[in-house]
This record gives sequence, C-alpha cells and structure tokens, in this order.
Amino acid sequence: MKRVFTWLLRITVALVAMCTVLVVAIYYLAARSLPDYEQNIQLSGAHGPIEIVRDTAAVPHIFAQNDYDVFFGLGYAEAQDRLWQMFMMRRTAQGRLSELFGDRTLKVDQLMRQLDLYSLATASVEAQTPEALEALTGYAAGVNARLREINEKALGRGTPEMFLFPAQIAPWTPADSLAIMKLMSVQLSGHLEAEVLRAQISMALTPERVKDILPDVPGEGIAALPAYAALFDQTDLPKFASYAPDTNPLSPFNEMDFAGASNAFVASDTRSAAGGALLANDPHLGFSAPTIWYLARLELQSGGVIGGTIPGIPIILSGRSEKLGWGVTSAYLDDQDLYIEELNPDNPNEYRTDKGFEPFTERPTIIRIKDQAPQTFTLRWTRNGPVMPPDHYNIGSITPRGHVAALAWTMLTPHDTSFSAAYKIMTAKSVPAAIDAGEDYIAPAQNLSLADAQGNIGMKLIGAMPRRQANHQSEGRMPSPGWLSRNRWRGRFDYRSVNPEFLNPEGGILGNTNNKMVDRPFPEHVSFEWGDTERIQRFQRLMQARKVHTRESFIEAQLDTVSVTARTLLPLIGADLWFTGEAAPEGTKERTRQIALQMLADWNGEMNEHMPEPLIYSAWVRALQDRLIRDDLGPLANRFHHVEPLFIERVFRNIDGASQWCDVRQSETTETCAQMAQLALDDALVWISETYGSKLQSLRWGDAHLATHDHQVLGEIPVLKYFVNIHQSTSGGDDTLLRGLTKGTGKDPFLNVHGAGYRGVYDFADPESSVFVTSTGQSGHFLSRHYDDLGVRWRLGEYVPMSLDPELARAANLGITHITPQ
Repeated sequence: MKRVFTWLLRITVALVAMCTVLVVAIYYLAARSLPDYEQNIQLSGAHGPIEIVRDTAAVPHIFAQNDYDVFFGLGYAEAQDRLWQMFMMRRTAQGRLSELFGDRTLKVDQLMRQLDLYSLATASVEAQTPEALEALTGYAAGVNARLREINEKALGRGTPEMFLFPAQIAPWTPADSLAIMKLMSVQLSGHLEAEVLRAQISMALTPERVKDILPDVPGEGIAALPAYAALFDQTDLPKFASYAPDTNPLSPFNEMDFAGASNAFVASDTRSAAGGALLANDPHLGFSAPTIWYLARLELQSGGVIGGTIPGIPIILSGRSEKLGWGVTSAYLDDQDLYIEELNPDNPNEYRTDKGFEPFTERPTIIRIKDQAPQTFTLRWTRNGPVMPPDHYNIGSITPRGHVAALAWTMLTPHDTSFSAAYKIMTAKSVPAAIDAGEDYIAPAQNLSLADAQGNIGMKLIGAMPRRQANHQSEGRMPSPGWLSRNRWRGRFDYRSVNPEFLNPEGGILGNTNNKMVDRPFPEHVSFEWGDTERIQRFQRLMQARKVHTRESFIEAQLDTVSVTARTLLPLIGADLWFTGEAAPEGTKERTRQIALQMLADWNGEMNEHMPEPLIYSAWVRALQDRLIRDDLGPLANRFHHVEPLFIERVFRNIDGASQWCDVRQSETTETCAQMAQLALDDALVWISETYGSKLQSLRWGDAHLATHDHQVLGEIPVLKYFVNIHQSTSGGDDTLLRGLTKGTGKDPFLNVHGAGYRGVYDFADPESSVFVTSTGQSGHFLSRHYDDLGVRWRLGEYVPMSLDPELARAANLGITHITPQ
C-alpha cells in the first residue's frame, strides 16, 4: 500500500510539474509577442527618423519629418497592437477565412467572393489622390516592417492567436486598407434585408397592417406601394421558409438591427458657455475584444490630428485637429437595391434585359478549405450587380421560379475614392472645406458632423446617392424586376445640391441619432428606413434644456440613460392595469403583477444598471410584441428580435384600426389590448422568475444587460474564453442616448452587444480639454494590461485627455520608440 501511495505521489508530482512547465512555456511563447514600446530600432522602408510616444493610455503619438513616415509609424504601431484583428479583417474581405476555419466560414467566403470586394479594392488604388496614396503606401510599409521584425526576432508569431491558427501572413498592400474600408460598408448595410423582409410581410398582410409592423417614420406621406406579389406571377413565388440568422461571429453580414448606429451633437460658439464650438460623437458598432477602434495621434505636415482609427485604415475617422473636429453617424442612405432577374427558359446562362436576353458575366473562383479539398465556384454578375445566393437573408423565399436575385450597391464601385475624400476631410481646416472634401466619398454613407475653431458647425451626408426614377415600381423598398428600365439606377445625384446639408443653423445646435434627416419625396428622399425615432426626442430635450452648453453637458448627453420609449409606452400598455384589481395574497401571480406595476408606476424611465424596473419593462414589451404578432405572422415573427416602439404605439392608440393586432385570430373570443398587456406582463414575470429569481426588488438590469466584448475566435474556447472575453454590467438600452443594443435572441436576449465603441468630445474653446475613450483598450493582446484598461473607464463614463501637446504625451509616457531607416 505504501508503494502504491509513493508511486501515485510521484505520478501526481510529475503531472503537476509537466503542467507547470507547459503553462510556463505557453505563457513565454504568448508573451514574446507583447510589443516593446521603449526601443531604438532600425527598420527598412522608413525614409527618415520616426518617433512614437506612447502616452499613459498607450495611445501612439507619431512624429516624423514627412507624412509618409508618419503613416509608416501608424502602420508599425497598429501592427504591434492589433495584428490579429487586421489579419482577420483582411482575410474576411478576401474571402479566405475557410483556409483557417474550415467549412464553418465557407458561406462567408462565398459571399465575399461573389461581391468581388477585394478585386474592387485593388482596382481603386490607382484612383486615389497622391496624398492619400502616400498614406496608404507608408502605412503598408510600416506594417510590413513589423512583420519582418517578428520573423527576424522570433516574436511569438506576432500574436498568440497565430499559434492556434498558424498561417503565412502576406505583406500588407494599399489594396488591403481599401478592402477593409469596403468591409465596413458590408457591416453597416441593412437595406438588402429590409427589402426582403418587406416583400415577405407584404405577402402575408394587408397594406394597412404592413404599415403597422413596418411603420413609416413620421413625416412626408408615402404613396401606397403595390403588394410584392403584384410585381410577379404569384403562382411562381415560393412558400416562405423559416429563416435562421447567421450567428457566426466571423461573419460581417449583420441583421438590419445591427447595421450601424451612432450619436453626434454639435453646438456653435453662440450656444457654448466658453465661446468655442463643441462636438461630441459616439459611433455604434458591434462589440468585440478588442474593440474595432484604435486611438492615435498623427503629426502631419498640415498639423496634428488625433482620434479614432480602425486598424488597417490609415485615417482618423472621428477626431479633431487644431482647427476642425469631425464625427460620423450612420446615414441609413438607401444605397442598395435587389433586382429579380428572369432566366432565359432555353438557356439558364442568360438573363432578361430590356434589349433581350444577355449572358451573365462569369468567373470561376477556388476556395481553399482547411482539412478538405478546395472547392470551385462560379461567380455570376448581371448588369445590375452580383447574383446573390438564395439563402442570404432568405432571398430565395421571395425569388420566383426561373429567376435569380442580383444586388446593386454603391459600395461595388470599381474606382472608389472614399479613402481620398476621408483623407481630405481629416486635413481640412474649416467646416466648409470639409464639406467640399466629402464630394468624392462613395461608401459607406455617413452623416459627417463638423465644428471648427471659428465657431462654425455643419452636417453633411457623404456618400453616393443612387438616382432612381420617379416611376420606380417599388421605390427601392422591395425587390423589383431588373429587366425594366424604370427600375434601374441612373447614376448618382449631385452631391452639392441633393445630399442633405446643414450649415450654421439659426438655433446653433445640430445633431443626429440616425433619425430621419429630411422630409423630401421620393426619389430625393434619402431613405425610407431609419435607425431611430426615439433617441432623437431625448436629444432635443437635453439640447433645448440649456441656453448654452459645455463639454460636461455634452458628456452628460452621451451618457444619458433615460428611455423616452419607456415613458411613452408604459402609460399606454398599462392604462387599464395601474392600481386596479383586488388585493392579492403574497406569493400569488396577481400579487407579483401588482408589485411590478407599482414599481413601474414610480419609475422615471432611467435604464440604470442597478435598478430592477428596466428589466421588468424590457421583458414586458418584448413579450407583448411577440403575443401581438405571433398568430398573424407565424414563422415571420422570428424576424422581429427587437421591439418596434411605433408598432406598439399604433396598436394601443388604434391608429388606422391597428388594435386588431390584439385579437388572437385562432381563438373564438375577441381579445382586447388590455388583456394582451396583462397576459404579456405575466409571461414576462414568469420568465424573470425562472431566469433571475422571484424577488423583483432585488433584480439588476445590469445583470441582464452585460456588455459582451467577445473575442471572435478565442472567445468560444473553454477556459480561455474567461481570459479573452470582457463582460461588464452596463446601463442604457435599445433606445437611450447611452445606447446598448440588446442581443434580442437566445436565453440571454438582453445582453448588450452593440454600442459606442468610441466616444469623443471636442471643445474648441479649450481644445486641449477635449477627451475620448474606447470600450476595451489599445492592445489586442490578452496578456497586455492595455487589453481592457480603457474599458473600465468606458463603463464608468470616464474619459482620457485628447491633447495635441507633444510635451504632455512625453511627460508621463509608457515608452518611446525611435525608428531610423535601415
């Protein structure tokens, strides 16, 4: 027995020792790729000396004698901190994810190849201005210098992820940066899915009820559209098939609810307490670890600029210089149209045009797949655009037999000058100059908010506006026959006269929350689909509550958590429930309902993470919408993951007979809206009890509304996910200015998955007091202390200084890298 014990002890000690050695070895290899911010290094590709000063937040301040070397420094710094992120975005744009991840990403690769995004980016390089091309080439040289350094010094393959997913990293090129910019268009697009959904809904409901569930944003009246079935022979339309959204974290194709958002607030010097213009911007994108945003300061020949970049794109997309501040919000411009193309019944390689049948443009492509044989696909295009696969957003459910669907999209421009336009905006000295610079911008469409040191403010929609004909059959809201000339685009509208523009308004305040910007009839309408009808109301209230504003009041607006939606809907859906009913004993369903109603009656609509009322309210309206639409829409109800406030309001105000949604068609009795509200509240309380416990007063909204910054790849690996994923309790909600868009599906529908990854507030009365923050940290290396350090400040509503004073950056730096040409 003693011998057995001795051997077991020896084996245990040996196993512990082996595990310890293994852990130490893994840590050593992973830590090798941690960048050294304090070094003197010679690098080939640089033209002159470069200095990269890392301030206390690890933000690189880059100084050089020419702009090429400044962008060289930016490329080197971003490759130090975000190499895996850049590598993944490039592979996504190229349609080459399956080489690493097998057939789980095959659908993504097929779609990216079909869009031909990378070829379009390559063709766009020669269309850039000399200054923009200098930035692209300098940046690429800096990235490649870091790649050579990794190889020569054996720096842990540059990133820990490369040990699990080994692959050769090709040199960076200017086309790679342009491809990532186009990839952002993919992530910010939502009109394609909106067209498909409207077509599906129009085949299931009457036009009046379509307007309920897909409400038009209040404003100029919209002419009635034909039912989708009226555009095609209804007998040829397929039956609706259930649709499961692509939840692959590696896919850039978002559902329309997650197709980008943002806030921007601007005040002129006449509305500023200190006498200088103010600008606040917080772009909203899907959360990830690390965040998509990377902070940097560039000392260009035209002056210093500082703000948020996206790794791989050498431009400050939101930030400031000494003379100008700029920010971006998603414009929701309708820049996509889906066309139904009729195949030649005698030759499926041809499609119908107004001049007869013409052959598709075709090209084979080979996709290499990990641990499998390569697959060859034939890519096809019509004159309207690439032919889309039928399972993409369930396009096949609205494509008649003998037809295919093709996509027109401004992003598919082969000589795209968007990067050059963004470069000109970054180096502009005034609001008018920045507006002029936006003329060559194509996609993704943005609302550009501006403020300058002279006190001017402005806002301009930048992006190509497709010119549709006034007699377009569906006005771009649904797919239309591609062979009819009336449905096809006629170039783009004139930027200066048609793209919405606001310059120095009389009230001295401008803002955008992705709300409807203009009230113009089709075809100069900009869009029928908008991202916000609720946040804009809170913005107006906060801006008009003060005669003058300060940096602090703009920060307060960015962090505001009051839900106008809750304040509007609760009195409607609870009108017949407040303070009614007899006293009920403790522990009964009736008693729980009464407690919940009392709590909501005393609540001011603040979506605070520490309060229980936001969770009760959110669960209630979610359950209510599902009860209202489930029997009418069937499987289509699964497409509505988030509450549509205008729909709930129309139903409970009985606008155009919308209260009939409250009646369950399959039942013999006629249900009222008050009954549906009560049943939905009971549904919500049962779900809350099963998920979070029955004690309503002890609930915390933040426990359900965790901000989930997950690593796209490592975030799914057991044990490791606890080190790489960043989860934080957060306030806000779907419709608050501090926007935290909920997941909407699964067992945790209220997880915060989409919001402000970057916040910046720029004050031209005292530019050095400007501030910014991101939602994680500068580093993409999970062993770095800068992986999540800014995320703590972000959650608490804190910021870091945005200074262009080089001495302040050097005063408490983390390290200075001196680069000299090799």
